[in-house]
Amino acid sequence: MRQICRVSIRHYFTTKVNRMPELPEVETVMRGLMPAMLDQVIVVADIRRPDLRWPFPDNMSTRLRGKRVIRMHRRSKYILCDLDSGESLLIHLGMSGRMTISKPDGDVSDMLAQFHHLHAAPAKHDHVVLDMENGARVTFNDARRFGAMDLLETATATEHKLLRDIGPEPLGNSFNGAYLQERLKTKASPIKSALLDQGIVAGLGNIYVCEVLWRTGISPKRKANQLSAKRIATLVPAIRDVLAEAIAAGGSSLQDHRQATGELGYFQHSFAAYGREGKPCNKGECGGTIARITQSGRSSFYCPSCQR
Repeated sequence: MRQICRVSIRHYFTTKVNRMPELPEVETVMRGLMPAMLDQVIVVADIRRPDLRWPFPDNMSTRLRGKRVIRMHRRSKYILCDLDSGESLLIHLGMSGRMTISKPDGDVSDMLAQFHHLHAAPAKHDHVVLDMENGARVTFNDARRFGAMDLLETATATEHKLLRDIGPEPLGNSFNGAYLQERLKTKASPIKSALLDQGIVAGLGNIYVCEVLWRTGISPKRKANQLSAKRIATLVPAIRDVLAEAIAAGGSSLQDHRQATGELGYFQHSFAAYGREGKPCNKGECGGTIARITQSGRSSFYCPSCQR
């Protein structure tokens, strides 16, 4: 029986409920896929059901087969694989989507050869299986089918219905204090809700906004248009720092998220606010206690003593 090297990139997160992977987790998945997919031809594209969250595009298998992946990048919480055909494969993990990479045993030249398991037949929820020319197999598994895949023209990808209204990337140059101040000045919603608005800034989710607001001492209840320019200016470097640290840690593993190496993400060990209800605030001599409130159906964790 043939053996393979199998690397699992899981993104099924829970505290008490499932959560959508945020920018650091999606970035981690994309970086893990790159050694298997970038500059490689898709030899076989096995589409094993007609749809996920919505129907797959027409002739998806034919449109993928024989195409080379020439670029991989992330836009907000979406992974884009640009093909030499002029189309791009869009991947969204949803709440339960995960991707696995497997490679025939015997090739110990790269990190894919670190984990050895028997090569099983496709599992029940293995919905898309891509065999690459380097021998790697990339599988999209999604038990609840909240994920999605689509094919779009690369040249007009920014106009796709899922991408056209997304704000700037928080790690990019177009996201700065002046931009954020302009976007927030008419927002009467709480700053927590404003930062979760993908039209204002791309990729932020509940965990990382909680951490950013704790670092900047801003209450999640504060109205966005009531923040001073000085306080808004503190948000940009805090957002960049939190995301960079989370990416370096491989994201946050609240249940079974794995990096491409098969290791857990470790940023959850650095949480200062998220999930710490009832625990002491870690900020200097604050002396406060982390509290939890519900905003727009989501839990917000913050310190009422030092976040104003």
